[in-house]
Amino acid sequence: MPSFLEDYSAFSGDGSNNEDNLSLDEFLESYDPLKYRSPSVTADILLLCHNGPIETVKSGMSLLMVRRRNHPCIGYWALPGGFCEIGEDLEDTARRELEEETGLTGIVLEQLYTWGEVWRDPRDRIITTSYIAVVDKEPNVVAGDDAAEAGWFNISMSQKVMNEDEKEKNTLYTIELTSKDNGEKLTGSVLVKESKNSLFVNRRYEVVESNKIAFDHARFIVNGLIYIEDCIRQK
Repeated sequence: MPSFLEDYSAFSGDGSNNEDNLSLDEFLESYDPLKYRSPSVTADILLLCHNGPIETVKSGMSLLMVRRRNHPCIGYWALPGGFCEIGEDLEDTARRELEEETGLTGIVLEQLYTWGEVWRDPRDRIITTSYIAVVDKEPNVVAGDDAAEAGWFNISMSQKVMNEDEKEKNTLYTIELTSKDNGEKLTGSVLVKESKNSLFVNRRYEVVESNKIAFDHARFIVNGLIYIEDCIRQK
C-alpha cells in the first residue's frame, strides 16, 4: 500500500535497496500494516486542582472524573480519555478527549506514564498513556460524548510501607475520592513496588482494591500523586 506519510524522504537511509532488492518506494508499496494485529492506543488525563502552593498531595487536592455511560465499567468513575485516531498526535488525542467529555480546553498537559499490560481491557489489546495537569481553580465542566456525568472529587491519600529490604520497597497507597456534588465516595488501594538497586527508580503499580473506580485508573491516580510528590521534593 502507499506510504502512511505523504513525505517520507527523511526515512530513505543511505538510499540503498534492502536484502530483497527493494527500494524504499517499492518496500512501502508492498508493505501491509494489516498483516499483523496492532494494539489500540488511548490517552487518559489526570486533571487536578489545588488552590495555592502545593506542599502535600495527601490533602487539599481535587480530581476531575467522568462517570462511564457504556461498557466496560458502566456506571463507574474514570479519568477523561479515549482512543487515538489514526491521523492524530497522542497529545492531541488527550486534548480532544478532555474537551469532548468535559468541555474543557486550553489545559497545559504533561505526558506522565505508559501502561501496557495485556490484561487491562476486555475490548482489545490497549496501551494507554496518561497525561497530567494541575490548575489552581476548578473550571466548570459539562459531560459529553461517552461520559454520563463529570465532576470534581476531593482526594485523600495515605500510605503504609509493607516491607523493605536493600533491593525493593513495597508501599500500599490508599486513596479516597469524595464527590463535591453529592458526597459519593470512591476508594482504591494500590501496591507500589519500588526497585532500589538501580541508578533509576523503577516503580510497578498493582491495584489491590478498587471501589467504583473504572479499569485500573486507581493506579493512574496514585502514580500521578507520587509524581507530584517527587516534584515537590526536587524543588
